[in-house]
Amino acid sequence: MLITQTPLRISLLGGGTDLKEFYEFDEGYVISTAIDKFIFVIVKERYDDLIYVNYSKKEIVKDIFELEHELVKECLFTVGIKNGLEISILADIPSEGSGLGSSSSLTVGLLNALYIFLGKQVPPERLAEEACDIEINRCKKPIGKQDQYIAAFGGLNSFLFNKDGSVTTKGINISESEKRILGSNMLLFYTGVTRKSNEILSEQSKETKKNFAFLKEIKELAVKAENVIYQKKFGEIGLLLKRNWELKKKLARKISNDEIDKMYQKAMKGGASGAKISGAGGGGFMLVYCERNHQNSVREAMKEYREMPFLLENDGSKVIFNYRRYSWK
Repeated sequence: MLITQTPLRISLLGGGTDLKEFYEFDEGYVISTAIDKFIFVIVKERYDDLIYVNYSKKEIVKDIFELEHELVKECLFTVGIKNGLEISILADIPSEGSGLGSSSSLTVGLLNALYIFLGKQVPPERLAEEACDIEINRCKKPIGKQDQYIAAFGGLNSFLFNKDGSVTTKGINISESEKRILGSNMLLFYTGVTRKSNEILSEQSKETKKNFAFLKEIKELAVKAENVIYQKKFGEIGLLLKRNWELKKKLARKISNDEIDKMYQKAMKGGASGAKISGAGGGGFMLVYCERNHQNSVREAMKEYREMPFLLENDGSKVIFNYRRYSWK
C-alpha cells in the first residue's frame, strides 16, 4: 500500500494565457504557487482481479473501461494497470469546483502513485505532461496546462507556455523568510459555491481572439509580478491582482456574479489592496491580498465567509507512505 500527497495551488497572475488557444499565437506566462492543502491518493493491491475506486461514491468493476471516473480510468490505462487494485481519493477541500486545481492535482497524484506502485520513479515533467494529455486531449476538458505543472513541481514558479506546447518551468528563488512574508499577505475566503469550470472555460476559449488584448495584458501583469517579487516589493502584488481581476471578468460572462462582486467589495473596503477569484471563476475561493496591518479589518469585513488558512508549499506530488510486501500474484 502507498499514499501520495499532491498540493493544490493558487494561480496568482497570468491565468488564461496557459490555454492552447492563446499560447499557440503568443506565449503564455503564469505565476503560480502550491499551497499546503492536498489531494491524497491511496493505492493498494487486491488479492482478486477487481478494481475498487472510492471517492464521493464507490465503484467496483472487473475492467478499467467500466469505470465511470474518467480520470482514474485514463490514469490506469496510461500506466498499463488493468485490474487487481483498490484506489481511494481524499481531499482537504471540496474536491471539485474549488478553483484550486483539484482535478489536476488528483490526476498528477494518481499517476505518481500508480508509477511508484509499479516500481517506477518518473520526473515531474512527465507527470505534468501525461496529466495534461489525459485531461485536455483524452477527457476533452477545456482547461490550460498550469495546474498540472504546479501540482507536479510544487513551490513558487513562473511557467512559460511555448507556442509548440512545451512548458518552461522556473522556480522563483527567494528566501524562506521572504516566502513567509509573501504568503502571509494572502488570505483565502470560500464563496460557499462550487461550480464546474467547463462552461466558463469553454466560452473563454472560444472568445480568445476577441479577448486577445486583455489576455496580453494579463500576461504582462504576470511578468511584472515576477520582477516585483524579486525586488521584494510585495505590497505591489495586490495592485497587480486587482488589475488582473478587472481584466479577467471581461473574458467570459459567468466569471463573476452579484454575490462575488459583493464579496470583492467587502474585501476592498476592509483594506485589501487586491482580490480575485482563484481559478476559472464563478465560485470556489477568493484570493485576497492584504498586508498584515489591515488583516483584522479585512477579516471583520469578510466575517460571513469561511476563511481557509494556508501556507505556501515547497514540494510537488510525493509519496508519503510506501509499505511493500511480497506479491502473491
